[in-house]
Amino acid sequence: MSDLSLPMTQAAFGALVGVSQQAVGNLVGRGLLDSSMSGQQMLHAYCSHLRETAAGRSSGGDLDLVAERAMLAKVQRERIEMQNGVTRGELAPVVLIEEVLSKAGARIGGLFDAIPGAVKRRVPSLSSDEIGNIEKEIAKVRNIVANISLADLRDDDEEGVAAPEYQVIEDQGE
Repeated sequence: MSDLSLPMTQAAFGALVGVSQQAVGNLVGRGLLDSSMSGQQMLHAYCSHLRETAAGRSSGGDLDLVAERAMLAKVQRERIEMQNGVTRGELAPVVLIEEVLSKAGARIGGLFDAIPGAVKRRVPSLSSDEIGNIEKEIAKVRNIVANISLADLRDDDEEGVAAPEYQVIEDQGE
């Protein structure tokens, strides 16, 4: 038997633990073993590596069990958080949200349509051209709202909402 207190060749260490010299060279290449280590140090490092791999805390090759388990745990945590959000009424299906927004948009559209008539009743001195200008401004706003997307809403949250330009109509007295 070899003296384990002395440095060992890859072939001698491979023969000691029952693996090929190429397998030991692979371990040296991955930094798990160092050819300057004594036989005892190599044996301890090799056994430590085997324990870590067996316990699932370390992996060899392309499959990283530790990372895979961490990703799985993260996905499971996110799924449970979403389920809790639904249970608490904090989250809703996209289809339901779209339906609510569609109905709200229809109601708002009706309110927008009523504005020119209400302005004409309150200020009967306004001409048809002035009422037409009010209708055009309302149409601009309706088109902006109709074409808004989720990406636009996210951009507004990040940059601060930019107010559209409106033309101020001065009260010309009655």
